[in-house]
Amino acid sequence: MADPKPWQRWGPYLAERAWGTVREDYSADGDAWRYLPFDHARSRAFRWNEDGLGGICDLRQRLCLAWAFWNGSDPHLKDRMFGLDGHEGNHAEDAKEYWWYPDALPSHAWLQFRYRYPVAGFPYDRLREENAARTHREPEFELAETGVFDHGWWDLTVTCAMHDPDDIGVRFTATLAADEPATLHVLPTLWFRNTWSWDPDQPVPILRRVDDGVDAHCHQLGTMRLRGPGEGLFCDNETNTKRLFDAPGPAFPKDGIDDHVVGGSSTVNSDGTGTKAALWNRISAEPEATVELHWRLSPTGEPPDPAVFTLRRAEADAYHRALAPEHLDHDRRRILRQALAGLVWSKQFYHYDVERWLDGDPTGPPPPPQRRSGRNHQWAHLNNADIIAMPDIWEYPWYAVWDLAFHAVVFAHIDPGFAKHQLLLMCREWYQHPNGQIPAYEWDFGDVNPPVHAWAALRVFEIDGSRDFDFLERVLHKLLLAFTWWVNRQDAEGNNVFEGGFLGMDNIGPFDRSAVSDDVRLEQADGTAWMAMFCLDMLEICLVLADHDETYQDLATKFFEHFAYIATAMETHGLWSEEDGFYYDVLHTGSARIPLRVRSMVGLLPLVAVTTLAQETLDHLTDFATRTDWFLRNKPRFREPIEHVRLRGRRQLRLLSVLSPERLQRVVATILDEGEFLSPFGIRSLSARHRSRPFRVPIDGSVAEVGYEPGESQSGLFGGNSNWRGPVWFPVNHLVIEALRTHSDFFDQELRVECPTGSGHLVTLAEVADELSERLIGLFLPAADGTVPALAADDGYGEGWRRHGLLAFHEFFHGDTGAGLGASHQTGWTALVADLLLRGTPHP
Repeated sequence: MADPKPWQRWGPYLAERAWGTVREDYSADGDAWRYLPFDHARSRAFRWNEDGLGGICDLRQRLCLAWAFWNGSDPHLKDRMFGLDGHEGNHAEDAKEYWWYPDALPSHAWLQFRYRYPVAGFPYDRLREENAARTHREPEFELAETGVFDHGWWDLTVTCAMHDPDDIGVRFTATLAADEPATLHVLPTLWFRNTWSWDPDQPVPILRRVDDGVDAHCHQLGTMRLRGPGEGLFCDNETNTKRLFDAPGPAFPKDGIDDHVVGGSSTVNSDGTGTKAALWNRISAEPEATVELHWRLSPTGEPPDPAVFTLRRAEADAYHRALAPEHLDHDRRRILRQALAGLVWSKQFYHYDVERWLDGDPTGPPPPPQRRSGRNHQWAHLNNADIIAMPDIWEYPWYAVWDLAFHAVVFAHIDPGFAKHQLLLMCREWYQHPNGQIPAYEWDFGDVNPPVHAWAALRVFEIDGSRDFDFLERVLHKLLLAFTWWVNRQDAEGNNVFEGGFLGMDNIGPFDRSAVSDDVRLEQADGTAWMAMFCLDMLEICLVLADHDETYQDLATKFFEHFAYIATAMETHGLWSEEDGFYYDVLHTGSARIPLRVRSMVGLLPLVAVTTLAQETLDHLTDFATRTDWFLRNKPRFREPIEHVRLRGRRQLRLLSVLSPERLQRVVATILDEGEFLSPFGIRSLSARHRSRPFRVPIDGSVAEVGYEPGESQSGLFGGNSNWRGPVWFPVNHLVIEALRTHSDFFDQELRVECPTGSGHLVTLAEVADELSERLIGLFLPAADGTVPALAADDGYGEGWRRHGLLAFHEFFHGDTGAGLGASHQTGWTALVADLLLRGTPHP
């Protein structure tokens, strides 16, 4: 795709869920789930975004194209993914559908979406009732368990292939997996996002019926024409106030097409105009038969041309052949291709002007007064209207800044421009708070996520060829503000030991680390380790830039010294337990200091604060070398984290590490102990020793407990929809693997450890990193019995693998079995498997 045309003007920017989001919440109590629930979504015009099945839209989400289906039994059209909201699920919100993103090109010239739709009526009520009856300690009740697929299903595939950036061919195929013939209603649906209801100055766009489809016109896009089969049905993207509020409303509301198809209502405009339209097709198929239909969305109105699919598929195959390292076998290439496809599909148009959200729209009533002191009221400067990669576009259809850092690292392999745009965007003036904080996520922009932005910027820079110094310089200046915010706000005592709260790892502690009482202080091993890592990442950035501008040597010196202060503080403030050979959080209550002896990822994260300095760097940057030499001679009590020097061939390396070589070996031995952290599928987030020995601590008259929970969360902490008490998570595993490689660069063959611990099998740290990478990749590789560990369950995702080789990339994975858990399409940070495949060493 060497053509310079802007291929990404259209893309998979449409969320799978817009209902239940903070942006759409205008309630007094801030309960976004109840303010706009699933049952309202088909009838209510959204204010800030749109959703749909397998949909695409333009860069500003003015015109959307997505899919609606009806099996003849459901109470309404299937035009969006169903899932339980945060109150309905026994582990909070949870999608109850099966869908996949089989393929994509980063240009969007080729996109594929797959959905599994039951022939029988979708069991909405049973899913709600069964999950409501279950506790946190019980598993979730899934769609496959209802038996609805016993009657068969449709495998539905939508493929978009672009002729040109504004000319999109669409192929739809439906394969019936059932014992009896069946009929399916298929409605490609075109609509304008409603902007006119909130702003009287916005002109109303229009859709019109023509003989062979629909014409769409708005003043920004001009005219786009959808051509292909189907009876044109028209309504307006306006709220059905009669249904929802028993108030007068439009004659042809948002759900008018739905009511007409399902119930025969006269709720579509016979004049053939509106702001929402669908082309209604009825298809019938015999068992295992496939039906294929084609449409085309373009400015010209040309008919569909199936030849474009052959061309773009060949380009996609050639692209992925060239991208994959030669040593990757067929199964690993499949993992790589589908992980990257899911990542591309994670892009979403994200729109949220917080000031206007707080003030209300000129055409609507003022928001409740509680909003002025409620969620996000201190972020009125924040104005988002951009394409952003989401963690999961159903469960998390909003950006989270530390998730986004990992997304960017993987995007750098396929679209470095987009990766850099994402990192810079979070640091722009209309995102980053004036106090320097980078926004966390829409449920609370002021919450604290781990400071991994500098790490991501470095990795993106390196993957892109280590030549875009303008990018690195731009991001550095804004990260200086973020670093200062951390020092001023998260180091309560000014002693270089940091707090920060839950720091993205939800329920990993015995209590909510973001809500300790005023007379209690929690000194966090992970918070302090994150800041030590932040220092080293900023140091590396400054050293890279100092090669081109010597003034950056001053900043490099600052971060060198600040790292030494933080690393030393971890020692002097008792975060390390010499008895246990592990790092712990320390709870201060009055004069008491209580180490929270939970063996969790919290205590492993100090390992990731590591880098090396080469002598040639010191020889070249003389001001920096002079200052560091002075520091080492005159500040001997801060010298231990930076005094290790070794010769590697002709290169002299200095190791900057929180862990001394002796502590490194003790921590690595714990990681590689199969009775503790080493799972067949990576590093557990909590030691398995807590299976029989839960940790307990008295807090405010009660006892808080952490036990080993390798699967779904058994507590409601942070909603209970994710779990850091035993499962394997990709982002922290990835950082540990990278840190082991950095330590290995320093120690080379001189340091060997047992892997697994107690086995007598000695390997280098680089070989440990390779082993951990293989275990993570193994989550998606077929075992001897043909099952994939992450998808071994007898559900739709397991069936998708068995029948079609389709993979899903979950949020986290069972610490013992590897089963995929949490959000089912977390192809944000779980797409890090692609980075492991692209940058790893050949597997044995």
